[in-house]
Amino acid sequence: MVMDELTPLDCLLPSGTQRICLIILNQPLEKDYFHVLWNKALLKACADGAANHLYDLTAGQRDSFLPDYISGDFDSITAEVKGFYAAKNCPLIDTADQDLTDFTKCLAIMVEKIKQQNLQVDTIVTLGGLGGRLDQIMATVETLYHATSITPLPLVVVQGCSLAYLLSPGSHRLGVNTGLEGSWCGLIPVGGPCRTRTTGLKWNLDDQVLQFGTLVSTSNTYEAVGPGEPRKPVTVTTDQPLLWSMGIGRDGETGTLPE
Repeated sequence: MVMDELTPLDCLLPSGTQRICLIILNQPLEKDYFHVLWNKALLKACADGAANHLYDLTAGQRDSFLPDYISGDFDSITAEVKGFYAAKNCPLIDTADQDLTDFTKCLAIMVEKIKQQNLQVDTIVTLGGLGGRLDQIMATVETLYHATSITPLPLVVVQGCSLAYLLSPGSHRLGVNTGLEGSWCGLIPVGGPCRTRTTGLKWNLDDQVLQFGTLVSTSNTYEAVGPGEPRKPVTVTTDQPLLWSMGIGRDGETGTLPE
């Protein structure tokens, strides 16, 4: 059986091998995450008001942190910030379609630019989108579903102590031994019932159906290993798209990178 393989937190390792592109969303930026991702990214983009956060975080050195483009309906970016990036010849791409989120539209533009520039990319990483308002968090998850028809590339979302990644139907092997993994993980059947098998978890699923109102695998953790032994990969087989979530941070709660 062919398995899709991904180490979700490789993107946050300065020594990680994934070739990434970066989308920044309109939420406060974690400085640790930002610098690692920015330094590795082949393309960098801001979705609308995310430019405000980039502008604030890079005060004093903004010329060194110019995104490849800013897109959106521009109802969130401030006039000052918009003017600054326009003066720096940063492309401002107006995407007025109100049926899609700024995240979804920004992703579609990035995928097109990857094709135009013939870039070799392993993963698209999104910074932000998992904090604050619940409706906006759900909009982030909805974009993960849209992404399946936009690009075959993995799309991961990181913020605070959490990472989210939508598993497509089929079999997956997830590397969880970077040293950045927290203690918790979960499989959430957001789009509907998912028949699921797993290995590598403390509470594995054996061809069980995950479904809201029946069974949801939250607050799971990884299979125990002996002292000094590497953590085993997690394998997941699902017949429908299934949301993988996992903790980030040395203790799984801090959302900061180890020293």
